[in-house]
Amino acid sequence: MKRQALVAVAAATALVLTGCASGSDTGSKDSTELNVYAWAGEVPDSMVKMFEEETGIKVTVDTFDSNETMISKLAAGGSGYDVVEPSQYAVQLAVGQNLLAEIDYDKIEGMDNLMDKFRDPSFDPGNKYSIPWVWGTTGLMYNSTCTGGEEITSWSSMFDEKYKGKIYMLDNMLAAYIAGLQINGFSANSLDEAEVAKATESLIEQKKLLAGYNSTNYDELVVSGDACIAEAWGGSSVAEAVATHDDVHYVLPKEGGTLWVDNFAIVADAPHTDAAYKWMNFMLRPEVAAIATNEDYMSTANVAANDLITDKTMLDNPAVFAPEDQLEKSEFIVDPGEAMRFYQDGWTRVKAS
Repeated sequence: MKRQALVAVAAATALVLTGCASGSDTGSKDSTELNVYAWAGEVPDSMVKMFEEETGIKVTVDTFDSNETMISKLAAGGSGYDVVEPSQYAVQLAVGQNLLAEIDYDKIEGMDNLMDKFRDPSFDPGNKYSIPWVWGTTGLMYNSTCTGGEEITSWSSMFDEKYKGKIYMLDNMLAAYIAGLQINGFSANSLDEAEVAKATESLIEQKKLLAGYNSTNYDELVVSGDACIAEAWGGSSVAEAVATHDDVHYVLPKEGGTLWVDNFAIVADAPHTDAAYKWMNFMLRPEVAAIATNEDYMSTANVAANDLITDKTMLDNPAVFAPEDQLEKSEFIVDPGEAMRFYQDGWTRVKAS
């Protein structure tokens, strides 16, 4: 998933991939087809069927497993895709390569349905090129039985001697630096060499307390009590653990934690722009956005969809929908650009320590 690909946010790819065949219309007329390139599992079949039945437009959905693959395919030219689903940093990268079309908001309805956090985001000011679809967080998962009833609210617990050997960090460079930077009062998106160096020293010092780095089954370890605390990605497995175990909790730390969001955007050379705008308006409707949560347990950026979510307990599960007050200080992880080398050099030191 995109959370595991954070380490590659600035990586350039040399893949040249062929795209789906483009349609015969130019997009200036009523389109009869739409080609979508999206994350696997994030465009429910029922959503596609509903759109096709309402519009008469035939939808083809191809899927990718990394933002880099998606960007590479668009950069090769002539992909034939109309709508793509980049994560936040990939929006930046794609815009930098002129791969996305600026959205004509005279043709868009429903932006008021979005949560405030997803309007005018740092990675795309004014939502100029993208409209958020589903989202998630990076925070703390803990077992309150293991912590002796202590409520965990801060990254500082991940650096506490009393939990030595019972702490897991995500085995992901930028994810680890979220804690390393925020524990020192810095932004998780710092571009400052000295700040990244300070975070590196904190992570090196922390390492002696860790049971290990783990991006796979940390949720199981917390449930069993083998881990007291773990840096974690909110999502289905963590949400299930929270829902089914009274002593398992998920929280965004008071320092902020981070957000990821997958967005729909229109490709710069989209052959079916009319259909693309119909898709953008369709996915902004509350009843459509609710499908993402009801069927696939994804948190939708569409706050107006909340009343239509069938399992209301999901709204109170912080691993699905983090509370608004916890989101206030959370940050979108964005492309660090040239500063990536500070992280890479530091991470090499952390892993070698």
